[in-house]
Amino acid sequence: MILGDSLSAGYQMSIEQAWPSLLTQDLADKDQDVNVVNASISGDTTGNGLARLPKLLEQHQPDYVLIELGANDGLRGFPPGLIGNNLTQMVALIRQADAKPMIMQIHVLPNYGKRYTEAFSSIFPSTAEKLDVPLLPFFLEGVIVNPDWMMSDGLHPKPEAQAWISDFVANQLINHF
Repeated sequence: MILGDSLSAGYQMSIEQAWPSLLTQDLADKDQDVNVVNASISGDTTGNGLARLPKLLEQHQPDYVLIELGANDGLRGFPPGLIGNNLTQMVALIRQADAKPMIMQIHVLPNYGKRYTEAFSSIFPSTAEKLDVPLLPFFLEGVIVNPDWMMSDGLHPKPEAQAWISDFVANQLINHF
C-alpha cells in the first residue's frame, strides 16, 4: 500500500496514469507478485495520513506500507518534531497490523531557509534509523532534473514521468521485500 500525497495520487492526471497504478506491473516484470493499493490523497499531510491509516490497514490488510508523506507538512512549515512524531505513530500502527513499514525521503524547496530545510530533510533518515525502517530515496530528485517531466508549478511530475518513477520505486522496493 502506498500512503501518500499528490506526488503519488497522480496530481492533475487520471489515477491510471499515476506511478502507483503502474507499480504492480513493474514489480511483476521484476518477478515480484505484489498487488499495489494506492491510498494517496492530494494535499495530505502526515497528520492526515495518520488519521486515515487505521481504517486503511483494516480495509486492505497490506503486507507492506510505503509512507510517502511530508511534502505538504513542509510546504506549510509544520514543526519537524510533529512530522517525526506522526511518522513514528504511523510506523507503530503499521507494525501492529503485522505489515512492514517503509518511509520515503522527502525534501522541501530551499526557499524555507537553510535551518528549516535541513531540519525537515533530516526527519526522514533519523526516524527510519531510530525505528529500524527502510528509507527509500526521494524519487522526485530523479525527475526534477528533467524539466520536460515537471509541471509548471515546479512541484509535481507530469504523466510523462510516471513510468520512470514506477520503475525507480520498484527497484527500491525489491530490496526490502
